Amino acid sequence: STIKHQPSTSLEPSTINHQPSTSLEPSTINHQPSTRLEPSTINHQPLTRLSGTQPFIIRPETNFVNIGERTNVTGSPRFAKLILAGDYEAALSVSQQQVDSGAQIIDVNMDEGMLDSERAMTTFLTLIQGEPGINRVPIMVDSSKWSVIEAGLKCLPGKGIVNSISLKEGEEKFKEQARLVRRYGAAVVVMAFDESGQADSFERKIQICERAYRILTEEIGFPPEDIIFDPNILTVATGIEEHNNYAVAFIEATRWIKQNLPGCRVSGGVSNISFSFRGNNVVREAMHSAFLYHAIQAGLDMGIVNAGQLAVYEEIPKDLLALVEDVLLNRRSDATERLLAFAETVKSQGKIEVKDEEWRLGSVESRLSHALVKGIADFIEMDTEEARKKYDRPLSVIEGPLMDGMNIVGDLFGSGRMFLPQVVKSARVMKKAVAVLLPYMEEEKEAIRAAGGTTQARGKIVMATVKGDVHDIGKNIVGVVLGCNNYEVIDLGVMVPCDKILQTAREVNADLIGLSGLITPSLDEMVHVAREMEREGFDIPLLIGGATTSRAHTAVKIAPARKQPVIHVLDASRAVGVVGSLLSADHKERFLRDNYCEQDELREQHLTRREQRVMLTIEEARRRKFAIEWSGYTPPRPAFTGVRELRDVPLEELVPYIDWSPFFHTWELKGRYPAIFDDENYGIRARELFDDAQALLDEIVRMRLLTAHGVYAFWHANSVGDDIELFTDESRKTVLTTFHTLRQQMDKGDGQVNYCLADFVAPKESGLCDFLGGFAVTSGHGLPELVERFRKDNDDYNAIMAEALADRLAEAFAEKLHEIVRKDWEYGRDEKLPVDGLIAERYRGIRPAAGYPACPDHTEKGLLFELLNAGQAAEIRLTESYAMFPASSVSGLYFSHPRSRYFPVGKIGRDQIEDYAARKCWPVEEAERWMAPNLSYDPDTSQ
Repeated sequence: STIKHQPSTSLEPSTINHQPSTSLEPSTINHQPSTRLEPSTINHQPLTRLSGTQPFIIRPETNFVNIGERTNVTGSPRFAKLILAGDYEAALSVSQQQVDSGAQIIDVNMDEGMLDSERAMTTFLTLIQGEPGINRVPIMVDSSKWSVIEAGLKCLPGKGIVNSISLKEGEEKFKEQARLVRRYGAAVVVMAFDESGQADSFERKIQICERAYRILTEEIGFPPEDIIFDPNILTVATGIEEHNNYAVAFIEATRWIKQNLPGCRVSGGVSNISFSFRGNNVVREAMHSAFLYHAIQAGLDMGIVNAGQLAVYEEIPKDLLALVEDVLLNRRSDATERLLAFAETVKSQGKIEVKDEEWRLGSVESRLSHALVKGIADFIEMDTEEARKKYDRPLSVIEGPLMDGMNIVGDLFGSGRMFLPQVVKSARVMKKAVAVLLPYMEEEKEAIRAAGGTTQARGKIVMATVKGDVHDIGKNIVGVVLGCNNYEVIDLGVMVPCDKILQTAREVNADLIGLSGLITPSLDEMVHVAREMEREGFDIPLLIGGATTSRAHTAVKIAPARKQPVIHVLDASRAVGVVGSLLSADHKERFLRDNYCEQDELREQHLTRREQRVMLTIEEARRRKFAIEWSGYTPPRPAFTGVRELRDVPLEELVPYIDWSPFFHTWELKGRYPAIFDDENYGIRARELFDDAQALLDEIVRMRLLTAHGVYAFWHANSVGDDIELFTDESRKTVLTTFHTLRQQMDKGDGQVNYCLADFVAPKESGLCDFLGGFAVTSGHGLPELVERFRKDNDDYNAIMAEALADRLAEAFAEKLHEIVRKDWEYGRDEKLPVDGLIAERYRGIRPAAGYPACPDHTEKGLLFELLNAGQAAEIRLTESYAMFPASSVSGLYFSHPRSRYFPVGKIGRDQIEDYAARKCWPVEEAERWMAPNLSYDPDTSQ
């Protein structure tokens, strides 16, 4: 009850309270609102009056107003490059080209993570005032940050438009911003968003717009002719059935708005409609033109378009027009597939990529092999159908040319001449080929396996991410690679209980079981599965993999739980060799003998290290704590205490904060970004992978395919021993709750420190008023739907790519938010670090996460999530093993002391476990269970 949830959607610290600038009050600006009729006296269609240096009036007879889109750093790579380089003079030429091409209003957006957006907006608009060829038209100030909008409003040469405000932060924030827009004398774009999110259906669009209209006209007194609704033009032809009616929903909502909300205007970002066909200008321009034709008839007044790239509706080829309108008007269930097929036959009128297609002249067998090895899916359906007609049975196509090609892929991968991203692309091609043949094989009543893509698999493998764990990128990659090598993989997904794993393995007569896990509690679950396999008499090998697993843990903890083989698989590149050896009559015996010998050696080494390990008593470890001189130190004060929410954070704000090195590691390309591009072994492949990632990331950002939510907080805090107490208020008399931390206990030698996170917070007895922060962020909402879309298209490559990018965006969100927190927390207000400096953590303070080396107890996440109300505020929930769902999520605590640092707790003794259990009111056995990987002793024995 003491936690205050204060919503905030922008990531920029300066916009948290959305207060008007004090440097120049709106009342001192020479932008006076035009004389208008009050809403109650309107009995005719009012005129929308805008201006640059010249008046621009939108009358009832005005057909359509083009808003130029290219002066937008998020939409025009050329403009962004010029602005980032500080070449504002050249950037002005982009504006001039837009006006010359017919733009009647220009949209200016400076939302880029590497920019001082307020300064960039001010500089550019100030320069525009000296350009009579540009400044004559009205300007739309476009930003997701209110401070940038306000900076732009102060520099307009006339009456412009604010893009945009919405109800997504609630009515009070909406009213506050609307009043400010009116004081500045501008018109406003109102997006169809509310507290529940973006409107995508006709019903939601009109409901939100009507509500906003009533508030603006009846409560604020906003002139209806200065209200411009944007009911959200969303992308069609995505392959997701729910998206098929998006264009129709917009057109019908436009018609309803113009009939029921008198005086207002309707606008939209037209290019959104065609993002599914990025790179194909012929199709995109036809879609834009046809969409505008129907939307304008419904009442669309204006739209953000590239004024120089609009096809003439009457000049669109009739066959293309029919296909496009089938999609836009949702007239056929197969409209998307038909337009996609047509799109393959036309080339973009922009940059044309010259391709070597000499391989198309070869035999169908050579073409299939080439397509598989190169990962080219453009012609695979056509070539597979040709091969089917040539061979006596469709099965022969799989066992012949397709498997010949995949064998080449396997040989290249095994020899290190092909890398994981290429293998996954090959798998995509193989799946598409099998999809062509599958119906014919079913007709023949052959024993066809729909999953895995072959009819006579070399073996069946049941794979699962264990109960309580949600992350499965690595498992997915292993599954794809094994599928490429003619193994049938039955992937049960994530959070799979033991009984389902074993039941499935028994039902399908599996040859192997593979378990995966990311968080440390998964290790115990793997031990449990191994014991159950032994109890139920399973005689098949068990494979272990995942980020927290290791050869040593598998040998010491999991393998002893059963008599049959348990094998640790390091990564996807080893999986094929391991599985091949286990299922080979010639190699199995030797492979298992070597595995047993290695595990015996690892167990012996573990025992030796444990005997040699010198542990301090917990009392001695505390005497060697990290000693901070607290006298004379003043803890920095945060700007607020309590909780703040970050809803629907623009992904484009997160992209600049991405650390790309772990992305390459996901694909088993080792190296640091950007130096990896110069690696002589796989630099070229890394560049190809990066380019593919950029293309998908651009689609994700532009089409809003993922949603990012976050929440963060500051609390009054002091340390008490190895605990950190939080207080309800400044008086620090009432304890809100307590975080429990662990201390390093290994003897590191005289003069060495044994760290604990509580050391970095001022002790209660010091009398200092210190603070602790906490956060939880996610970019995973929408990811399951995106992954499923790709998998339905047999596209594992982009499915895995999407998962990897969502993870990177979540980590980028954490990095960006930490930057904001340091500014909120006083000590970071003067920090000026480039993004690479942020990624390298060249800043003060740390953000350790529960479950990681400095704070290895995952259960502390439960307390953090309760304090943050993360389930509601960020829509992140915890599994029974304290894994976060969505998986692309990050959480942790914030410490501000300049000497705070990361460290591994490492092994801890029985005395600290007993002490920790008492502090948490747990049985000792419970503490041992959660801290099992960190125990320096065997809880089942006296050692």
